[in-house]
This record gives sequence, C-alpha cells and structure tokens, in this order.
Amino acid sequence: MSQDQSSKVAIVTGASRGIGAALARRLASDGFAVAVNYASSASEADALVAELKAAGARAVAVKADIAQAADVRAMFELVEQQLGKVDVLVNNAGVLKTTPLADTSDALFEQTFGINVRGTFNTLREAAARMNNGGRIVNFSSTTLALNMPGYAIYNGTKAAVEAFTRVFSKELRGRNITVNAVAPGPVATSLFLDGKTDEQIQNFARMPPLERLGEPDDIAAVVSFLVGPNAAWVNGQVLRANGGLA
Repeated sequence: MSQDQSSKVAIVTGASRGIGAALARRLASDGFAVAVNYASSASEADALVAELKAAGARAVAVKADIAQAADVRAMFELVEQQLGKVDVLVNNAGVLKTTPLADTSDALFEQTFGINVRGTFNTLREAAARMNNGGRIVNFSSTTLALNMPGYAIYNGTKAAVEAFTRVFSKELRGRNITVNAVAPGPVATSLFLDGKTDEQIQNFARMPPLERLGEPDDIAAVVSFLVGPNAAWVNGQVLRANGGLA
C-alpha cells in the first residue's frame, strides 16, 4: 500500500459483482476507502462492503442509477459525507446485449447508450466539479471495439464514445493534475460473459488470445490499480487494452 493512498477515496460504479467487485477488493487492499456503487444488487453490494470492512477497509454501498444525473450527484454527496472527497473514479458499470443493428429496438439502443455513455458522461461531469486535484479517473472501453464482430454495433458505438470522452476530458482537466485513462478488456470470465454461451463458444473465446485463456477479474483489477496508483502518474489520455494480445 502506498503511504499516500491510505486516506484516499475511490468510487467504483457497478461494483457489486464481477469485474467491479474485483476492482473494489483490489483498491481496498491498496488502501483506498471504497464506495461500492450498484443499481439493483443491494444484497451483493452490502455483502461486499461487509467483507471489505472485515478486512480493515473503509467502505460504503451507494445505490445510484448512473444514467440519471440526479442519482450521480447524490452519490457523490453521500460518498463525501461518509468517506470524504473523491480522489478516484472508476467507471466500470455497463450493459452489453448483442444484436444486429437492423434488429436493435429503440429501447435497447436507449438503455445501452443511457448506461454506457450518459452514465460515463454524468460521472465525469460531476467529478470535474467535485474531485480532488491530483485524482485519477479510469473509464471502461472494450476490446470488442477493435474486433468489429457482427452484433456489437450499438455496444461498440457506446465504447467509441467513452474512448473519445477519455482523450478529450484528459486535456480539459489541464492544471489539476488529474489523469483520465481507459481500460479495454477482452473476454473476462464473469457471469456477464459466461451466461448464455455454450462450452464450445467459451473455449473458442479462450483460444483467441495468444496467451490462450480468458481474462480473470483480477487481471483487470491489477491494471486499474496501476492506473490509479503513483506509478502511472505520467500515463494520461490513453486506452490500455488488457486482453492477452487478442487485438
């Protein structure tokens, strides 16, 4: 644990399970106080917070629909009251439902852009007003953006927007010593990825990277830990593909 991280505060969106939960555990072990944001999985978020507290960390569960600006504002206010002013924002929350563009309903388009794009926009805008100078922001893109697979048009569109936000926002925060980067994972062995796929499909994905395995949540958490820590102070406005060499 870095000495200067012992009093710092991190918000992780969509942190009740999967990659988000791994991120919360890693940042807590790095010494951060962690706000575990969730939209609906209250029991899982509460259980994770209890686990983090039992390990000696400061943590709080915060319900907020990041697609709603008022929810995001209230989330930052609650975190400030209970943990302190925010130093790290990790925009992990997202939704992925694949379907050909021509078959995409208005509702699915609105949901995907609402959470993945508007959600990131809402948290970035709030962070600009409230985050401590010297802070760290990590957005989440996806390696799917580099693969151009059928069925991913809408999802990829949202992640292209997140990458654009990342590059521009890093320049707009000039003078505050805040870095803004993005992580673009490949396939990661979480229920979000595994559910609904056959064993054969999963094995095909696992064989795609030259390292010949799926990513694990801890693989991604380690990259985020680096980006929000002191050793990444000179990394800014970048998109880091953590995918085992898939693309």
